[in-house]
Amino acid sequence: MPDRRGIDGTLAASLGAFLRWTGWLPLLGLAVVVPLLAPLPESVRYLPLAASVVVFGLPHGALDYVALPRALSGRVDARGLGIVGVLYAVLGGAYLAVWLLAPVPAAVVFIALTWFHWGQGELFVLRDAFGGGHLDDRIQQALTTVVRGGLPMAVPLVGFPDRYLAVLETFVEPFGGSIGSAWLFEPSGQAIVAVGFGLVTVLTLWRGWRLAKANGRRQSDNGGWRIDAAETALLWVFFLLVEPVLAIGAYFCLWHSLRHIVRVGLLDQRTASSLSAGEWLKPAGRLAVEALPTTLAAGGFLWALYVLTPASEGLASAIGVYLVGIAVLTLPHVVIVTWIDREQGFW
Repeated sequence: MPDRRGIDGTLAASLGAFLRWTGWLPLLGLAVVVPLLAPLPESVRYLPLAASVVVFGLPHGALDYVALPRALSGRVDARGLGIVGVLYAVLGGAYLAVWLLAPVPAAVVFIALTWFHWGQGELFVLRDAFGGGHLDDRIQQALTTVVRGGLPMAVPLVGFPDRYLAVLETFVEPFGGSIGSAWLFEPSGQAIVAVGFGLVTVLTLWRGWRLAKANGRRQSDNGGWRIDAAETALLWVFFLLVEPVLAIGAYFCLWHSLRHIVRVGLLDQRTASSLSAGEWLKPAGRLAVEALPTTLAAGGFLWALYVLTPASEGLASAIGVYLVGIAVLTLPHVVIVTWIDREQGFW
């Protein structure tokens, strides 16, 4: 049985309720309001991504230097810090070189990497906080990773192909690349993505339902699957209706990053004990202090990349360079999170 590292039933219920409402309500609200107000000004569309520098987005990865050591040994030690430093220097540096030399393949890798990472980031919450016993199954973990990661990566292409393509162009244009036209952004490509990914979504939910049912009809299993299905439906609607840049920014800050921060916090026994006792402010403050130095360092790297990159003027180009910097930081971050996954019984 996978290791649930100290998440008792009461704490899981509390965390589950917190994550549902901090994620569900904002995204549901945007799905209702944004189509009524569209088209939105560029400054509004890019606001969540700009805010992610300090609001959960960048800080969630800045906690890697404490997260991996705690997952490996239960404490922050020199060995763990050294591993994290080497991973960021070697993998991040190599990926930055790829962006400089071959921006279009680098952008494709970024989409694939983010697809996997945003999918894997859902497994801990769905299984441990929401009680999804159907995710004890390895195949179901893989299918759920594909579906949950594909919701923010594939569904916006179905609803907003032109905007999707425009954002990709901002990734590669500063480095001399161009996406150009591609069948994937034409109606036939949209239809293939919509039907294919829709079928994978239905298959994954159906298989999860069968697993939950086979687990003896335990309330925790059935309840976890129902939450999984409800969230999947919500995210399908959200990414179909809300413009991609705004949708991705809101999801990055209020869904993916916040869930990861909660998971990382639980690796620290002090934080887990405080949360179990109903104390939230103290562990939140501790995590903020731990994230501060590396958030500042990452911010400095992103600023240097922006200054040194010959990007076009305008907010869209600036955010494009920012996302390239995020991509460079994402590769070592994904390796670290995958390592933590293994320590906690996934894969």
